[in-house]
Amino acid sequence: MKTTALTETHNALGAKMVPFAGFLMPVSYDGVNQEHETVRTKVGVFDVSHMGEFLIEGPNALALIQKVTSNDASRLTVGRAQYSCMPNEDGGIVDDLIVYRVKEQAYLLVVNASNIQKDWDHIAGYNTAMGARMRNISDEYALLAIQGPKAVEAMQSLTSVDLSAIKFYHFEVGDFAGVPHVIISATGYTGSGGFEIYCRNSEVLQVWEKVLEAGAAYGIRPVGLAARDTLRLEMGYCLYGNDIDDTTSPIEAGLGWITKFDKDFVNHQALALEKERGPERKLVGFVMEERGIPRQGYPILDTGGGAIGTVTSGTMSPSLGQGIGLGYVPSGLAKPGSEVRIQIRNKAVPAHVVKLPFYKGQQ
Repeated sequence: MKTTALTETHNALGAKMVPFAGFLMPVSYDGVNQEHETVRTKVGVFDVSHMGEFLIEGPNALALIQKVTSNDASRLTVGRAQYSCMPNEDGGIVDDLIVYRVKEQAYLLVVNASNIQKDWDHIAGYNTAMGARMRNISDEYALLAIQGPKAVEAMQSLTSVDLSAIKFYHFEVGDFAGVPHVIISATGYTGSGGFEIYCRNSEVLQVWEKVLEAGAAYGIRPVGLAARDTLRLEMGYCLYGNDIDDTTSPIEAGLGWITKFDKDFVNHQALALEKERGPERKLVGFVMEERGIPRQGYPILDTGGGAIGTVTSGTMSPSLGQGIGLGYVPSGLAKPGSEVRIQIRNKAVPAHVVKLPFYKGQQ
């Protein structure tokens, strides 16, 4: 079981630690609902150092990234990032990721912890013909997510960079918490704004402590992976291994907006045909109409009781106070308002499809 550079710190804070993607990670500190609410209304800090980072450099770096990812990385200028995915050869998804252009011929790829080796092998296979320089720096770097509407105000004293000037999916490299050359990225997985901070493992304890110190007046809390999951689900953000995987296509998963067919990428012809014809099933969000919490793996039924799909993610939404979930249904039932049932134990509980995100800002 791997650990992050902050594992001892999490233990000292009384975090509940659990295995996740091969790492021992904090799932919660004070309780999921409190931590969730803190991020929605104030500011919270997550240790997400389990994520993987690959550096791809050289004259053919862009060509390699264009081949293995679905989005158009040629649109990136230095200081910009984009959400993307890596299609496989069989219509599914190897992983979803963020691509940063850090220099003219250098890109940082941030991938999911559970897929680090698989992703590396996949990219390296296509690099054989291209010869870009690849470095797996996952074990050298830490990642903190500082999320919430108070993040800019709470963190500004820690840097000479104007945080309010960093646009969404842009980043700056500058000083932060007394550490030079930190990536300060206006990205996140919560829908409540904020930043993600990349620094070396040897620097992250100093950054963590100064972040908590600077955020104290703003009600900052350390936040675990359980609240990270409820926050992302309220936004309808996909989680790899639940909502997308090697068997789900970007088109049926609602990721057509990051799938650009004006370039050549892995399996693009088959995916273009799927988009043209329309997928047989689609990933949708649904809201429970009665009491009941949908969970991953629960059957989705039509109104006649026939099985039509499976819940891929589900929870009791802390912000909305009702059960919400994601799952794949036949395309004919994917329109908002469509009635479905969720099999919870022995009961088929009514639910209806809604347009994402579930959470649309302060209620």
